[in-house]
Amino acid sequence: MTGSLVMLAQAASAGNVFDGWWLAIQERAFAGDLSFWENIYKEIYQNFLQNDRWLNYLRGLGITLEVSFFAALLGVVLGTVLALMRLSNVKIFGVNLFSKLAGLYIGVIRGTPMLLQVLIINFGIFGNINLDKVIIGVIACGLNSAAYVAEIIRGGILSVDKGQTEAGRSLGLSQSKTMRLIVLPQALKTSLPPLCNEFIALIKETSILAYIALTELTKAGDLIRSRTYSAFTPYIISGLLYLIVVSILTKLLGILERRLRQGDNR
Repeated sequence: MTGSLVMLAQAASAGNVFDGWWLAIQERAFAGDLSFWENIYKEIYQNFLQNDRWLNYLRGLGITLEVSFFAALLGVVLGTVLALMRLSNVKIFGVNLFSKLAGLYIGVIRGTPMLLQVLIINFGIFGNINLDKVIIGVIACGLNSAAYVAEIIRGGILSVDKGQTEAGRSLGLSQSKTMRLIVLPQALKTSLPPLCNEFIALIKETSILAYIALTELTKAGDLIRSRTYSAFTPYIISGLLYLIVVSILTKLLGILERRLRQGDNR
């Protein structure tokens, strides 16, 4: 132990604290210092195994995925409507009202913090209503995601060649049918990779829901920390679970993008 402190002091004086810590850890590990490994095991046992606390992490992860999934569905549906409203040319009293309203919604949502939106929806809109926190989380995250999805889909629609619309109209299709049967399918295909990225971002953003006492993954780690008084390990375990889920989804997204590229090359 004394040698470790000496090496740490030498490294710190040389301006390389990280190397000092690493050398100290290596020395203790290879010297067979059981207390070092015992402390690691104790941290893992207290924060993950004791009293089946791993079930708390799994339940938190389940709530995180549930909220993310349904919020993403709400975001896609509402975002598509907003994107169509933004591109609408319908004028009421000479004003493109639908486009203005959609633009206002998108501007407000994207211009204010998501945490503030969650607090307003939970304590302001549903403050006097006994509603499940999961439903509130889905609504809050879905309304926030819709603003970003709207811009993604709008960009996808604008990327479709105008000749596609002209071809549909020349076949006798109405403007709405041309949009629904020809333009939107192509736009959604183009928008699919960024939509998947939005879903991945949404999974991490659900951690904000801990502020309204929804026991998602981050809140689960925080509750365990309050019982074990370990300020480090519970958050690390929660972070690793986030990392695993996001890594799996990123891998699946890469496979999807390759499939789409192969389909475009045919």
